[in-house]
Amino acid sequence: MAVFHALGLPLLLFYRNPILYVINIIEECAMNEPIARAMAKHISQGNMAGAVTLIWRNGRLVHKASQGQRNLAAGLPMESDTLFRVASLTKPVTSVAAMMLVEEKRIALDDPISRWVPEFSTLNVLRAIDGPCDDVEPAQQEITVEDLLTHRAGFTYGDFHTGPIAAAYAEALGASIDSEHSPDSWMARLASLPLVAQPGAGFHYGHSTDLLGFLLARIEGMPLQDLLRRRIFEPLGMVDTDFTVSVAKRHRCAAPLGFSADGRPAQRAMVPAGHALQERPVGMSYVSGGQGLWSTADDYLAFARVFVEGGAVDGVRLLQPETVHRMMTNRLSPAQRDEARMFGLPIFATGHGFGLGVAVVVEPDKAVPTLCGGGVGAIGWPGAYGGWWQADPNDSSVAIFLTHNMVDADQMASGVGLGVYAAISDFQAMAPMAD
Repeated sequence: MAVFHALGLPLLLFYRNPILYVINIIEECAMNEPIARAMAKHISQGNMAGAVTLIWRNGRLVHKASQGQRNLAAGLPMESDTLFRVASLTKPVTSVAAMMLVEEKRIALDDPISRWVPEFSTLNVLRAIDGPCDDVEPAQQEITVEDLLTHRAGFTYGDFHTGPIAAAYAEALGASIDSEHSPDSWMARLASLPLVAQPGAGFHYGHSTDLLGFLLARIEGMPLQDLLRRRIFEPLGMVDTDFTVSVAKRHRCAAPLGFSADGRPAQRAMVPAGHALQERPVGMSYVSGGQGLWSTADDYLAFARVFVEGGAVDGVRLLQPETVHRMMTNRLSPAQRDEARMFGLPIFATGHGFGLGVAVVVEPDKAVPTLCGGGVGAIGWPGAYGGWWQADPNDSSVAIFLTHNMVDADQMASGVGLGVYAAISDFQAMAPMAD
C-alpha cells in the first residue's frame, strides 16, 4: 500500500504566511488528481518506492504531491521537503554558474581551458575508444570552455566502457561523487588520461562538468560549494541544496533505494558502484559539479524557473535573457547529434539536441520524454538516480520528478529498475493537463 503525505500546516499559518497555506491546499488536492493516482499505481506495482512530483506554470504551483516511502527500513513516508541525491541534475546548476562568469567577461566560450588549468595544455587521444591506453595520437586542438559545457571535450565516464580506459579512469580518479582526491590532484589525474575523442569533435558524456566546476572554483579562488552557494543557492533561497547534508537535516533524506534480486523495491547499503558515501568525511575537499548535489523539489523549482522567466526569479537576476536563450539553443551539428551514444544507444539523433549544459527539444514529436519533453526549445537533463525535470518556455512551465532509483548495471541489463521511466513518461505526458 502506498503511503501518501501532504504538508499539513495548521490554519494559523494562513494568517502568518498565506503562500504556505495555499501550497498546502494544492498538495492536499493533488492527492486526488490524475497525476497522483498514476504515480500511486506505479508505486503499488513496485516500479519505485516513492516520489515527489511538482508542476509550475505561468507563475503558480499547479501540482505537488509526495507519495510512497523515503526510507523502507524505517517506514518513513515521502514528504514535500524530502532531500534527494539529484545526480546529474547538478550539471545545469554548474553550467549556469559558468554562464554567469561568461556574462561578466571573466571567461569566454572559446577560451582554451589551459588558460586556468595548464595541466590540460598537452593531451593525447585514444586511437580506438576501447583500445590500449598507450595507443594514442596528439590532440589536434585545445579544449575550450564550450567543449566542457557541451560534452565535446573528449572526456567520458569509465563506467561506460569495458576496455582499458574503464580501469584507467577508476584507478586515476576514484569515486565519481565522493573522490578521495583533492580538486587539484583530481584535475592533474584527469589530464594524465587519454581523451576518447578529439576536442570539439563530438558529444561524449562524462566528467566535463566536474572539470568545469573546478575551473570556475580556481578562477573565483574559492571552493565550488562556496561559489554555488554565494552565486545561486543563497540568492534563490535554495536553503536545502548542497553537496553535504547537515546532521540536522539527515532525517529528511531519502535512503539509497533500489531493488532486490526479485525486482522489488528495497533499501541499499550504498549507491551503485560505491560512487558516493553515506556520509561525506569532514574535510573531504572534492565535490562533483556534475553529479554531487542533494536537493528538494522546491529548491530545484527555484533554480529551474531561471529558464522560463528570462534569467530572473522573484526579482533576483542570475542571467540576462539572451544568455538563457543561448543556453537553451542546440549547439550540436547534425552529425554530432546522430553519432552521440550512451551505452551504445543514440541520445539525440531524433527529438533532441544539446545546448550549454542542458538537452534541448528540437523536434517535439520525436522527443523522448525521459530525457525531457515539451515544445521546441524546452530543456532538461535527468539524473542517474531517477531525478528528472524539464522547463518549457512555450507555456512557462517547470515539471520536476524526484525519486531514488538506484540500480546496478547488471540489474539494469536484466530489466530491473526500468519501471521508473514509465512513471516519468506518464508524469511528463500528464503534466500539460495539470491546472
